[in-house]
Amino acid sequence: MNRTQQLENIIAKVADFPQSPGVYLMKNTASKIIYVGKAKRLRSRVRSYFNPNLEHSKTQLLVRNIESIDYILTQTEAEAFLLEASLIKKHRPRYNIRLKDDKAYPYIRLSLNDTFPRLYLARKVINDGSQYFGPYTSGYVVKHTIRFLNQSFQLRDCADHFMKSRKRPCMTHQIGACTAPCVGLIDKTGYGKDVRKAKRFLEQETSSIISKLKKQMLQLADNENFELAAKFRDSIQAIERVLEKQAVVNSQSTNNQDAIGFFGDERGTLIQTLHIRQGRVIGKRQQFFSDINPNSEGEDVREWLTSFINQYYDDNVVPDEIFLPVDLGQEIIKLLEEVFRFRGHSQVRILFPTHAQGQKLIEMANKNAQSQFENQVSKTVKLQSGLDMIARKLGLKEPPLRIECFDISHFQGGQSVGSQVVSESGVPSKDHYRRYKIKSKTNGDDYAALNEVLSRRLAHDEWTEPDLIVIDGGKGQLNAAVKALEEAGKKYLPIVGLAKERTKRNFQGEHIEKSRERFYLPGRQNPVTFAEGSEAFKILVGLRDEAHRVAISFHRQLRGKESFASALDSIPGLGPTLIKRLLMQFDSVDQIREASMQELYEVPGITTSLAEKIHQFLNT
Repeated sequence: MNRTQQLENIIAKVADFPQSPGVYLMKNTASKIIYVGKAKRLRSRVRSYFNPNLEHSKTQLLVRNIESIDYILTQTEAEAFLLEASLIKKHRPRYNIRLKDDKAYPYIRLSLNDTFPRLYLARKVINDGSQYFGPYTSGYVVKHTIRFLNQSFQLRDCADHFMKSRKRPCMTHQIGACTAPCVGLIDKTGYGKDVRKAKRFLEQETSSIISKLKKQMLQLADNENFELAAKFRDSIQAIERVLEKQAVVNSQSTNNQDAIGFFGDERGTLIQTLHIRQGRVIGKRQQFFSDINPNSEGEDVREWLTSFINQYYDDNVVPDEIFLPVDLGQEIIKLLEEVFRFRGHSQVRILFPTHAQGQKLIEMANKNAQSQFENQVSKTVKLQSGLDMIARKLGLKEPPLRIECFDISHFQGGQSVGSQVVSESGVPSKDHYRRYKIKSKTNGDDYAALNEVLSRRLAHDEWTEPDLIVIDGGKGQLNAAVKALEEAGKKYLPIVGLAKERTKRNFQGEHIEKSRERFYLPGRQNPVTFAEGSEAFKILVGLRDEAHRVAISFHRQLRGKESFASALDSIPGLGPTLIKRLLMQFDSVDQIREASMQELYEVPGITTSLAEKIHQFLNT
């Protein structure tokens, strides 16, 4: 069947699609989802892709790669928006706007779902019932702010499992920094009042926060509590350092606002989001899309900007107001506001600002996007050239947008572990990293361990398939990996083994010689090599080194816990239950060794005599 006949068959099937709201999924010859779209009327929207007068090159390229189209019906168009964002995040389709993992800015999370809420530093916004404040530009400031709030309003700072195991108040209560809800010294109502005070404090203007901090610091100093006063001083200095870097754009504003701007040309588009909190620009985030040309006649800015907003605020704090650089139209704005209501944000306003203050923020966002554009284009061009070279050298049909690398680590044949690291478009994607404890008895057999890790990875059909698999090792490891692919029925996945460089031992020569990094392909005798320093070399070797780092650190972590427990096993009267409690309270034997008798006694089940035994045993 030729391509014309295939398209005719697809169009005939689309003619039977319902005129209902839903999501459509376009797939290629490998049944991989390459595009996810939403529609108010599915049949009309999908048929528009096959318009013979269509001139937009990106859409034409998409259509050339469509093998089949499926759809999922939803009750409303807003539900289709929600489902689209979820499916794009899950499948990472090639022709969609896909938000890359960027620097994770810190937030303060208030765990309102807990009976006795506490404050956390969070790097992601999750729809878990918690309230998030931020984003902030510095984790250092967040830690100081949390410590200050805990001390000021006597909120707990202990982990949930530790709180549940308490039978008497800890040292934090004794120094007056916690009301001890763990042992019932304060009820839910009384503790809730303290939580609301902390919450109001976070919602106030920063200048008010600093003035209160200074007032409490001086009171502590007057009472000769110099240690706690010094901690307040550190918190004040940390917050003031950040405020010095924050531009004040509206000193009268108490709203949380985001301003979105963009700049681009035929090389791509950079979208910049400014986060304005109480009139101060506290941070900015950017996303670059190499396949969007905002100046192209066939490019609809409203379409990709709507998709960006839908995805971006699925993972970020939703402010009171979102200012946009273009008018999306009332119909789309109402839909987006309905989507936000579904996600629990009923008060958000999406605006194309006409007043001077809003236009000033959009202008600032656009200028920031323009200033970062050239730098981002340069980075993207370099990465793309590296991916193109990888495809040419390894004989791939397309540049590998998603690369997964695997490594095995063990110590003297025991306690083997595996690591999986991922890069997308040449950039590490840490959300997709995985660590594996080897379950089978491999006795240091790297081939068997690698087979197990790959088999477990490939069993996850819900995960996006890699465009290239990299194995840390030579021909032996590569053959073991190929066998795992065959057993999983996925021999079609491209794979390469990366053998480390070797030092050629020649003690008579003046220089130490090293062989090059070698890349082995299945069925090929001689290895492929890349020029050291080339972008392709950096991507592949960097990924291999990262896999090695993750495997080694995981292995050390497990060995540390094992040696920790074995050292405690030798202490008379200390059984498995008490060892587990010590593990929960302290991170290492050194920490227990340095702990005071009182701190050991505070661990539930540790008597004064046992605390003395532990202290003597570890310090003699």
